Amino acid sequence: MCDELQKQNIEHLLEAGKAVMIKPQGYSMYPVIVPGRDAVIVQKADTSKIKRGDVVLYRRDEGILVIHRLYKRDKKGYYMVGDNQTTIEGPLRADQIKGKMTVLIRKDKKIYTDSLLYRIPCAIWLFMRPVRRPVSLAVASVKRLLRKIAS
Repeated sequence: MCDELQKQNIEHLLEAGKAVMIKPQGYSMYPVIVPGRDAVIVQKADTSKIKRGDVVLYRRDEGILVIHRLYKRDKKGYYMVGDNQTTIEGPLRADQIKGKMTVLIRKDKKIYTDSLLYRIPCAIWLFMRPVRRPVSLAVASVKRLLRKIAS
C-alpha cells in the first residue's frame, strides 16, 4: 500500500512540474545505474522531444513504474530497453511515459544527462545492445582473473 501511494505521489509531483529524486531498484539499468548506490532526478518531459538514448520513467499497463532507455520511437509508439538487457519492450503509448531522467547522482556527484561525458558512453552502450551479454560476461571473467592474480 505504501509503495503504491509513493508511486502515485511521484506521478502527481511530476505532473505538477516538480523534479523527483528516485533511488532505482533492480539491475535492469546496470552498469549505468547501480541500485543501492545511485539515484536519479526525473522531470516531466514532452514526449515529442524524447530521443533515442534518453532514460525515461514509465508505467507498464500492469502498474509497475520502470526506468529504461528509449531504444526507438515510431508510429506505433516508444520502445524501451534496460542497459543490462537485450530484449526491447514496446510499443508503449505516450501516456505511459511519466518523466525523463535529467541527472544521475553517484556518490553525491551530479552527472547531467545532457553532457557529452554521459551521452557518448551511453550511446555506445545502446549501439552495442545485441552484443551486451557476451561483452559483460567477458568483462566479469577478466575481473575475476585479475582478483585471483592479485590475491
